[in-house]
Amino acid sequence: MRHARPAAMTDWLSSTWEANWRPFQYFNLYRLILGSLALLGSFLPQEWTASLHLANTPGLVTLSLFYLAWVMVGLGLSIHWQHRFNLQLSLQVSADVLLVGLFMYTAGGVSSGLGVLLLVSLAAASLVGRGRLVLFYAAQATLVVLCQQIFGMLYREVEPTSIVQAGILSAGFFATAILARLLGQRVMVNEELARRRGIALANQERISQRIIERMQDGVLVVGADGLVQRHNPVADAMLGALPENARRQLDEYSPALATALSGWLSGRGGDALEFVGADGDWLRGRFASTESSDGEVLIFLEDMGRIQERAQQLKLASLGRLTASIAHEIRNPLSAIGHAAELLREERRNDIQERLLRIVGDNVGRLDRIVQDILELGRSDRAQPERLVLAEFCTQFAESLVVAHAIDPAVLQVDCPAGLCLYFDRAHLHQVLWNLLGNAVRHSRQLPGSVRLRACVCEGRVELHVLDDGPGVPEAVREQIFEPFFTTHHQGTGLGLFIARELCEANGAALELGAADEGGHFIVVGRSDS
Repeated sequence: MRHARPAAMTDWLSSTWEANWRPFQYFNLYRLILGSLALLGSFLPQEWTASLHLANTPGLVTLSLFYLAWVMVGLGLSIHWQHRFNLQLSLQVSADVLLVGLFMYTAGGVSSGLGVLLLVSLAAASLVGRGRLVLFYAAQATLVVLCQQIFGMLYREVEPTSIVQAGILSAGFFATAILARLLGQRVMVNEELARRRGIALANQERISQRIIERMQDGVLVVGADGLVQRHNPVADAMLGALPENARRQLDEYSPALATALSGWLSGRGGDALEFVGADGDWLRGRFASTESSDGEVLIFLEDMGRIQERAQQLKLASLGRLTASIAHEIRNPLSAIGHAAELLREERRNDIQERLLRIVGDNVGRLDRIVQDILELGRSDRAQPERLVLAEFCTQFAESLVVAHAIDPAVLQVDCPAGLCLYFDRAHLHQVLWNLLGNAVRHSRQLPGSVRLRACVCEGRVELHVLDDGPGVPEAVREQIFEPFFTTHHQGTGLGLFIARELCEANGAALELGAADEGGHFIVVGRSDS
């Protein structure tokens, strides 16, 4: 088990190793400078290079030119032909070993001090090289140094004791290669770790950005200096078109929010604030610390209207389930009560009993209407819109309404241009108009033209106007008129307008309350296409 980890590390380094072309190019650039200095040294006066024991001979000049040309070829290949990295590196290092060895032999062996150049080359090659090749380079340098030193001892009267210096230098070659290789492996491990952490950080940043963009709440990232550094599209809509790239102070978008943030940072204020947004919506901002080293603060923006609407929807959904269950449970005993009242009415009774039976019948009818309205709430999500020709639909509807309410046909006037269409569920539109026009007839003076149903097109949308000459909706209850179970009539259920609005929304339309000075006025705004 002790040997498994180094083997695994070696395999990992071998599998993840990539050719280090850029360091190899720097290595060739160093060698190009070294070759240029060697060529320049061959033209300098003899007394300047006397310590190196180099003679200005044609052979030395030729050797320097050859080395310089070889290095230039290697530099060009490392830039323009980045293939066979190990082969290129091995050829360049071998050229260094051979040529520096020749220079050393010419200069008098290891005593010239030129062996340091081989140490530099071996160190650089070990940093960028791979595996056991670095030991091969060290072995090459050792053989060249020992051979030229032995040859010098035999033919050039080099001191025999210099062989010890050559051996020490050769040991230095192996030590330099091994240490540089270990350092290179550590650099590779750290580089790979940094690369993986960089990728993980970039992925995490993308995920965080996508989450922020998809959030229904607005999100702002504000620096310690008050600059808005990042935001999501919802914040754009709430605060008004924040630039994507430009960074601005928070108080340029909302002075109240900036003041509240300053108070929160100083500990004098709370962590939430309610204020008015760019579109007049009521917003709430909440502050949260990121605990980052730069001191950024997160600001969450919530639309209070949307929160209230969601709470209202949840309440209505719960109420709908409850009332639907109750309605089904009430309908059976209610039918039994109504049937029993009808049987009692067939017997001869006095006036008091007749009055009591009438009260029972009226209340049974009212309860039945409430149950019917409650059950109608559950059918609003099953809309099947179709293209309705309003002139034909409204004319037939008006005839049925006049018969049902037993009123003079002149009371209800219909004005629908020929060819005008509305995309709406037929049964739903019938229910909406039945509720609206039934209220209009009940509150009107029931004179000729007291109730009007008019259709028109406004800004590309089809509008159905239901008007009456009654007192209209009082100003005090205009905000409550569409709430469920709210009614101003003692026999009303308070669900008619609420159901009408729900049915309109289910068909992609809207039900609006008209101006207060026109009597009763309701507007159905829909579309003419699908």
